[in-house]
Amino acid sequence: MNEALSTDLEDLAQEIAEGRRALHQLPPELDVAQQAGVRRRAAEIHAARLGDSELTLGNVAHFSLDAERASTQNCENFMGVAQIPMGLAGPLQVRGEEADGSFFVPLATTEGALVASINRGCRAIAKSGGAVVRVEDVGMTRAPVFRTRGIEETQRFLGWVSEHEDDIRKLAEQESRFLKLQDIRPAIVGSTVLLRFRFTTGDAMGMNMVTIACDRVVNLLEEKTGVECIALSGNYCVDKKPSAVNFQLGRGKRIFAEVVLDRGTLATTLKTNAEALAEVQYRKNFLGSISAGAMGYNAQYANVLAALFVACGQDLAHVVEGAMGVTCFEPREDGSVYASVTLPDAPVAAVGGGTGLGTQREALRALGIAADAERPGAAARKFAEIVGATVLAGELSLMSAFTSRDLARAHEQLGRSKEP
Repeated sequence: MNEALSTDLEDLAQEIAEGRRALHQLPPELDVAQQAGVRRRAAEIHAARLGDSELTLGNVAHFSLDAERASTQNCENFMGVAQIPMGLAGPLQVRGEEADGSFFVPLATTEGALVASINRGCRAIAKSGGAVVRVEDVGMTRAPVFRTRGIEETQRFLGWVSEHEDDIRKLAEQESRFLKLQDIRPAIVGSTVLLRFRFTTGDAMGMNMVTIACDRVVNLLEEKTGVECIALSGNYCVDKKPSAVNFQLGRGKRIFAEVVLDRGTLATTLKTNAEALAEVQYRKNFLGSISAGAMGYNAQYANVLAALFVACGQDLAHVVEGAMGVTCFEPREDGSVYASVTLPDAPVAAVGGGTGLGTQREALRALGIAADAERPGAAARKFAEIVGATVLAGELSLMSAFTSRDLARAHEQLGRSKEP
């Protein structure tokens, strides 16, 4: 069972398990460790009623993070941690504007063979002089949705927004020197008006910043125009969902990474050739994705992003957006291949959210990621450049494995689960 609890704490756990007390309704005099222990014990009691009387949550209970911070800033009803193995890939050679050098990349994953695959891609990139990476800071978006009485009121509403954009900008930016409104893009469907606000947010991913700023603007618009806001997010943002508008306009960071691999590196490191890579790209990533109606024309962006995001404290749900990118392979006359990845929608951060947790902060520091007040946004761009190069490494390795029929063998050796 859980570590021994006092009678009073055991009673609290019983009340939660029986539904007589909510998970968050614990006495304020309990410290974070006691609260977490009560919740774990309640889960054990409930599991026993479901038929598993031997469940213990001892692994969940052991952690090194700052429980006080995590329970107030990152996770409600805190009970412990979910531990995920972390490996290193590299050295990854990056030739970016912020990230220029060699990096060992921390990757947190439960998928056997993933780190080994990315590591092989890193070797191929290093032998080719490094990945050239560039990042555009597209900005974070939020799009409240309004309801008018029809076309004429919609025109008056949008006219007011256009005429008072400077006032809107001043109001939106007043709480943060890092928040800068870039533009407001409307979309109209019948009596529905959506306003897509786009901000740059320094080194933060910025979702909370732009949400709070848009709430202030919404209050102003309702007061001055009489048009009602139906929801602060109208899904034209688009947050944590694949979408054509984000594919076209970008969101967060737009990342481009490329490398040219010579014939020898292709043959010795990746066990493939330029023509085979181009063939798999065309028939798998392009025609296969088109046939499926997919919005990602790549092999495994989501795999790489998820492992990086867990390790480095990013918002995991943004993997959905980041996975929409496009991979390209172009054979050259000398037997080399030009390889590139494009990620139009990659919301990443160097500060805020999960980046402040101990493990994730260490992982970012291992990459040399640290915010500089004199250069706001530079740390997030540096991380985005490393993200792009790592995604490129993953694509190179997995696509090569398809051409050499090594995919199943790698998973047989490295990723096949064994019964405990």
